[in-house]
Amino acid sequence: MQSKALINNNIPELQVADTVSKALQLMADFRVAHLPVVKDHKFLGLISEEECLDQEDEKTLIGSLQPAFIQIFVRANDHFLNAVVVMNQNDMRVLPVINEKNDFEGTITICELLKALGEYAGSNELGGIIVMEIERVHYSVSELSRIVESTHHNILHLNTTPQNSSDILTVTIHLNNRELGSLVTTLQRFDYHVTYFTGNKDEKTEIEQNYHHLMNYLDI
Repeated sequence: MQSKALINNNIPELQVADTVSKALQLMADFRVAHLPVVKDHKFLGLISEEECLDQEDEKTLIGSLQPAFIQIFVRANDHFLNAVVVMNQNDMRVLPVINEKNDFEGTITICELLKALGEYAGSNELGGIIVMEIERVHYSVSELSRIVESTHHNILHLNTTPQNSSDILTVTIHLNNRELGSLVTTLQRFDYHVTYFTGNKDEKTEIEQNYHHLMNYLDI
């Protein structure tokens, strides 16, 4: 999905002839801390609420504040994940979208990005989730896929997150159904450390687990 597909046409842009007073009112109305400034359809930058509040005269023209404009944006044809990175790195709630000629095309809000991320992660699909901790050197997508498919499951989405100052990856798998008991047991048999899973366990797996708990208790 390209960034331009997430543009929210309700978010206004400012012109250089607009006043600080108008900018602050629009920011309050739309509950944002930044707004894009445009001149002759060209994107000039973002103006912040903080900068506007610092002005003693609310009749100050936005154009006179151009040295304070923030140059943060994404290109219209960028993948939307690039917009996620830019917005996250700069702690923004709005993100201008421009084309290759620097024409302003619109603004993405954090709400559009969250919806897109949800769809990308398969949140609209029913199913279960398994979370594992795997050493980076032992991580293999092909092996995980083989194990998952051997228990008649399909991977809808897979995500890896490195743990800080460690060679451990947190691997999250979204699967096509919620009966994950047999798959969890299989993963554990292959020495995968499952830290969390959702969904319904099948009856056979629950019996097996209760049996192992009983054996462990008798060993004590």
